[in-house]
Amino acid sequence: MRRTLALRARVRQGRVRVRAALLPVAQACVAAGIAYAIAFYGLGHTYPFFAAIVAWVTLGFEPFREVRKVAELTIGVAIGVLLGDLLVHLIGAGWWQVALVLGVSALLARFLDRGPALTMQAGVQSIVIVGLPAFVATSGPLGRWLDALVGGLVALTVVVLTPTDVRSRPRKAARAALVDLTEVLEVLARGLRSGSVEDVEESLVRGRASEPALEEWRDAVRGAADLARVTPRGRARRPELERLRVGAVLADRAMRSARVVSRRALAPVRRGAELPQLAEVVEELAAGTGELAEALGGGLDTRAARARLAAAGAQLDPFTLGEEDWQAQALVLVLRSLAVDLQEAAGASGEDARSALPPL
Repeated sequence: MRRTLALRARVRQGRVRVRAALLPVAQACVAAGIAYAIAFYGLGHTYPFFAAIVAWVTLGFEPFREVRKVAELTIGVAIGVLLGDLLVHLIGAGWWQVALVLGVSALLARFLDRGPALTMQAGVQSIVIVGLPAFVATSGPLGRWLDALVGGLVALTVVVLTPTDVRSRPRKAARAALVDLTEVLEVLARGLRSGSVEDVEESLVRGRASEPALEEWRDAVRGAADLARVTPRGRARRPELERLRVGAVLADRAMRSARVVSRRALAPVRRGAELPQLAEVVEELAAGTGELAEALGGGLDTRAARARLAAAGAQLDPFTLGEEDWQAQALVLVLRSLAVDLQEAAGASGEDARSALPPL
């Protein structure tokens, strides 16, 4: 069952990634063709495939490209190609030349920037340059470097000028991650109501399988914030992007709390306990999380979701719901942490979220 659920989650996430990659892949392909054409017709280079390579490597297939990352890759490739081109004309090609050029390129890249992408690309491109047969170096010692520069500049132009709403990808990622969390809580509530060990275990498996969606949310926000710094109207998008960034951190915390709840719920359920009152509260938390998913996914106000989550949290009194069962009381206590995390993800302050809970 665990393998099947994990596989289904991966397939669903894979379909989402493919749909998201269609347009950026098309853009990168067109950019590679344009870079090749510029170097071939504009510079008169016979084999300007490095222009296409750099355009593709720097743009890749992400819907939103980080300007810093694209610049790092461009500089890294340019360093590797430049050093490789210069040194191969001076010392020739061979095994020790590959080792020497690789070492020089990597150390120079580390000196210039701490980013790993720059160093990696500098090293890879220097190896490619030294290892390529001589017939591709027909444009002089700087020919392939110029091709790489053309590809990188075309890629940067695409990143800056491509019209897009930088909020769309983080919104979609936020909705997808919170929908996963909603499903975790719904399955958990079903297990608590019926006393089904299988349902509680399924909620735990779903929670573990949700990590890629949360990582996608964090990556989407980072990339969008970077792009907002250099695109028109980017400044106006920053407040929402900041809310999404904070929300991603708090949603990850809420998912961890949900997994803790699922693990704690296994003990009472395995001994045959049915907890319908707790199930009702978890269902309300799930409903509030679903509302939050739609609000963040649509760029809407989260106050309604926050109020519903606060109302659910107000029911989490361990002396009422747990009665004389210490395991149930422990479950209520971890549910209180989950309720606080969800309220904060919906925009509540930590103090307001905690004050919504019954006093202990």
